[in-house]
Amino acid sequence: MSHTPHDLAEEFPAEAARIAELKESDAHFSKLVEEYNQVNQAVYRAENRIDTVSEEHEEALRRQRARLKDSLWAIIRKA
Repeated sequence: MSHTPHDLAEEFPAEAARIAELKESDAHFSKLVEEYNQVNQAVYRAENRIDTVSEEHEEALRRQRARLKDSLWAIIRKA
């Protein structure tokens, strides 16, 4: 499968090392990253019509991804 956009390292390139460190040292952060990756993949598949979903569901996935990214950023910023 092709590259999925919105990977955390792409979203926060200056924080790639910190993200890797937090994934190893913070179980909550690691769980959020895993959830973000799953939702991001679902958004990608919906946007590219690999999976057929309603527009409402696709929009809900985008909102969920944004909330997760905001939560992750808050943790990264504090670390």
